[in-house]
Amino acid sequence: MSRPRVLSGMRPTGRMHLGNYVGALQNWVSMQEQNESFHMVADWHMLTTGFEDVTRLKQDTLDMVTDWLAAGLDPKATPIFRQSRIKEHAELHLLFSMLVTKSRLERNPSLKEQARDLNIEDQTISYGHLGYPVLQAADILIYKANMVPVGEDQVPHVELTREIARRFNYLYKPVFPEPEARLTAFPRLRGLDGNRMSKSVGNTIHLTDSPEEIATRMRTAYTDPNKTRKDSPGNPDGCVVHEYHRVFNAAGAGEIATACRAGQLGCVQDKGDLARILSDVLAPIRERYHEIKSRPGFVEEVLEDGEARARKVAQATMDEVREAMNLP
Repeated sequence: MSRPRVLSGMRPTGRMHLGNYVGALQNWVSMQEQNESFHMVADWHMLTTGFEDVTRLKQDTLDMVTDWLAAGLDPKATPIFRQSRIKEHAELHLLFSMLVTKSRLERNPSLKEQARDLNIEDQTISYGHLGYPVLQAADILIYKANMVPVGEDQVPHVELTREIARRFNYLYKPVFPEPEARLTAFPRLRGLDGNRMSKSVGNTIHLTDSPEEIATRMRTAYTDPNKTRKDSPGNPDGCVVHEYHRVFNAAGAGEIATACRAGQLGCVQDKGDLARILSDVLAPIRERYHEIKSRPGFVEEVLEDGEARARKVAQATMDEVREAMNLP
């Protein structure tokens, strides 16, 4: 029996942080042995909202893939590739765009949320931005993926992908599976300030931060504002530090919450303890990161090899698509 096929992708935003790790990378690494995985640098998707400034695009790609490898992705087990190097994605996107109405794309809740977060008015949303879920459907279906690990905000896109697959299969011939979304146990980790984690805001801890950097950043973490002294009873429910304990120190999180509520644990000590735990958790990633950085050109070689392997699969799918649609 063949292994399930998985397509995962991420926009190239440079160095990875804890939110990327918990929301995606950790899941990718755990799935790569049991599944036939493809991991994509979504550089065309980056252009849907960042087309004005592309000066960092290449370096951010290399930085991100370096962190992917440091986090444990095995390039021998899974192709890692740049979306823009596989031109068949664009061809399938064009064909899929004939199968989706404008009104269907405008109902996309993720698009509305993204436009709000980026202060983009309806009349200035680009054609590419409106249609990026269709490109995402092409990214997934060109590899005939059965599963797509995504954050909760991307679930509507997987549903649109399923709709497109059904419509294509009905109109022409069965070519595509209908993929399932797979969420992680902690799909969204808050930033240190309690808000959405964002590198532009600076409320993150990077996967390759040193123990000293982790300790410095952790001192800024949001805790219960009513716990003003070490012996004050606290409420860990809304505390970022406790949230991180639940993710990275699950065995000790309950005891820590009890001590906090009883006024037996101060926030300063708790932050210091968590910083040491995070440093230990991230130590293997830091070690692999420095080993990869000592090998100039290695990340480019990984990408070029992954692109050659992914391209073969994409070309085979497009042969089936053209035959189904009676295209030359």
